[in-house]
Amino acid sequence: MAFSFRQLKYFVATAEAGQVSQAAIQLNITQSAVTAAIRELEEVLVMRLFVRHPHGMVLTDSGRRFLRHAYGILANVEEAMLLSNWESDFRGSLSVAATYTVMGYFLPAHLRRLAALYPQLEIRLYELPRAEIETGLLQHDFDVAVLLSSNVDNPALQLESIISSPRRLWLPAQHPLLSNPAPTLQDIAGEPYIMLTVDEAEQTALRYWEPTSLQPAVWVRTSSVEAVRSMVANGSGVSILSDMVYRPWSLEGRRIETVNLPDQVPPMTLGLAWKAQAEISPSIALFRDYFHQQFLSPSSSQRSTGTR
Repeated sequence: MAFSFRQLKYFVATAEAGQVSQAAIQLNITQSAVTAAIRELEEVLVMRLFVRHPHGMVLTDSGRRFLRHAYGILANVEEAMLLSNWESDFRGSLSVAATYTVMGYFLPAHLRRLAALYPQLEIRLYELPRAEIETGLLQHDFDVAVLLSSNVDNPALQLESIISSPRRLWLPAQHPLLSNPAPTLQDIAGEPYIMLTVDEAEQTALRYWEPTSLQPAVWVRTSSVEAVRSMVANGSGVSILSDMVYRPWSLEGRRIETVNLPDQVPPMTLGLAWKAQAEISPSIALFRDYFHQQFLSPSSSQRSTGTR
């Protein structure tokens, strides 16, 4: 007996959410359906995937290993479904610039799909800070960029947002603030804070702290998301980061929990940028159309609201 695509989807959603109830909300199904799918999957695999705790579901070592395979299977199925709708003999080239966060946590899977859909589209890729990307776009060094559009304020560039990724409070397991359904920045100000600095993350954070007349009690600054993940998971402090870079486990296998924040903490917006009033080449148009199909079409509305 084989496992099903549905069981894999429910398993991954539960692993990422850490709770059956949250997975059910994301999937728009009942909790009993999620529970049954996971039980069936465990029976097929003859292994225990989760340890059930009062506060949620924690992956076993076997569950963590299987999660990596599940991601790959789901990605391959999605790619196969795309291929059935997008076959093309398009030829062209495109120079694409991206910032660190986009390159590390968003773009690789889409580059893989684009290569499968358009094997004769040559994409030249560059990772640079936002300011250098903006200059490069205006000087025609790059055709298009994928960056954190919420950081861009340049009237010479045309922007098109494609994803809005909520920012949440990251906490270690069993932290007292997990029992607070709506912690405020005042609550967080009393905690040691792990400040991410890459891609202007610190400047962005200080902008939404400033109106409160509060400051985060920064314990350490780091350009590494993995360092933030490990330090939060190990109980050294808390942080506020977007769902795009969230993973529920540190490299040491410790759990990172998240809590929703008030509206004063804005989401992180990711989008495309190109020189305003420049001619849109067929390659740029194809690149834009791909992301429209992925995130801006009605059928993709659920996908565009979260990347956890």
